[in-house]
Amino acid sequence: MAEIMKPVIDHIQITVKDLDVAEKFYDAFFPILGFDISRKVKAFIPEHDFYVIEYSHELLAFAITSPREAFKNEEVHRRKPGALHHLAFRAESREEVDEAYRKLLEMKAVIVTPPKLYPEYSKTYYAVFFKDFENIKYEIVCNQ
Repeated sequence: MAEIMKPVIDHIQITVKDLDVAEKFYDAFFPILGFDISRKVKAFIPEHDFYVIEYSHELLAFAITSPREAFKNEEVHRRKPGALHHLAFRAESREEVDEAYRKLLEMKAVIVTPPKLYPEYSKTYYAVFFKDFENIKYEIVCNQ
């Protein structure tokens, strides 16, 4: 009998409105998560007509991609069908959430909600919610 897969994400690729604006945000954000941005790779994929910037970590690759020409003026909104509502990154402690929050403030991320407990999720759910410069929502959470 085959082994059951584990729910481990290998890579994430999101389309951003403005690749230059997004790159500035992710260059500042990903070191908070332990990414070494010197490992960042840029490419143009002609068969898909997009530019891509990939950030690599031993646990996850994360890429940002330019939009197709037909969609370049569309607004980013997490409530559209098919859109990413938000993406949460796990912290090991509440102190890590607080430290990430301080760094997010320094980089001028849009803070949706400062770090706090969310008892409606669980009695130990502690998180900060924020958006990148293009309105894509993220969370850093510790549930211990």
